[in-house]
Amino acid sequence: MRSVTAFATLGPKAPFDKTTIERRDLGPTDVLIKIAFAGICHSDIHTAFGEWGDVIYPLVPGHEIAGVVEEVGTEVTKHALGDRVGVGCMVDSCRQCRNCHAGYEQHCLDGATETYNCIGKDGRPTDGGYSTHIVCDEEFVLRIPDAVNLDVAAPLLCAGITLYSPLRHWGAGPGKKVAIVGLGGLGHLGVKIATAMGAEVTVLSQTLAKEADGLKMGASAYYATTDPSTFETLAGYFDLIVNTVSVPLPLNRYLSLLTLDGALVMVGAPPEPMSLYANSVMTNRRSFAGSNIGGIAETQEMLDFCAEHGIGADIEVIGGQDIDRAWERVLNSDVRYRFVIDTATF
Repeated sequence: MRSVTAFATLGPKAPFDKTTIERRDLGPTDVLIKIAFAGICHSDIHTAFGEWGDVIYPLVPGHEIAGVVEEVGTEVTKHALGDRVGVGCMVDSCRQCRNCHAGYEQHCLDGATETYNCIGKDGRPTDGGYSTHIVCDEEFVLRIPDAVNLDVAAPLLCAGITLYSPLRHWGAGPGKKVAIVGLGGLGHLGVKIATAMGAEVTVLSQTLAKEADGLKMGASAYYATTDPSTFETLAGYFDLIVNTVSVPLPLNRYLSLLTLDGALVMVGAPPEPMSLYANSVMTNRRSFAGSNIGGIAETQEMLDFCAEHGIGADIEVIGGQDIDRAWERVLNSDVRYRFVIDTATF
């Protein structure tokens, strides 16, 4: 075991304290990563507040991790000392089930081992990226291309793949009309990625406050959903709508914006149930679906795509002592567009 510095919370809404945690000794296929930057995801907050189930405290969140390989196990072949690498939302899976074999480790039938608030293969709770180092099996370590700086790459390991996967799966590209609901930590990357894929991109947001940002990122149009005329103007227009917000939506109204065989895909996770009329999906043979991050191969594909197209997250870099305030600002939607923790401040 090795001791490393981290920031942990001891309970729901408890402040973060600097502490020491233990990382396992390297196994033959393990990689020790010196973390440079860790993104703050709204999922970190949902988890820590106990909104998504049981929590193992003390909790060290963080599943948007970018850093450099500092040590490798004796059988590691995919990564070498000094490599620029990342770790996302999972650090292991059974690797034997049909979903794992198909490259969908996030849908492992035995349950993927999440980067934090889970039990790792050593039988101990997993700790995330709000720390100086992490040990991870090489199969779940991603290569970060040189063209993407580590600070703007960190949020790609969750927010980036969360948007890339459904856009790719549902065929965003030339000739397709795509709407991104919400221009936040997830949505701003959705706009960039869908635009790079060649789709016509529209942002649907509560207000027009971020319109200039959305258009600069590549959107061709920006509409306020609080304006009733928006749903009349855009009725039957989109091939794909990706919802990134974690509040309940009037689903029937959003489904009415889809054309024949269009799909509304959820990547935001509202805690409350939502309802819809069957006719809303029966009309125009619309689909209502969901998507959850991506597999390891697809995540690598996403990173390479972002490097090719010059895509990184829009970030605000903070120190470890600023985590509590950053969480407050996330809850108040006061960030453009992702906080990233600089672990050199630990």
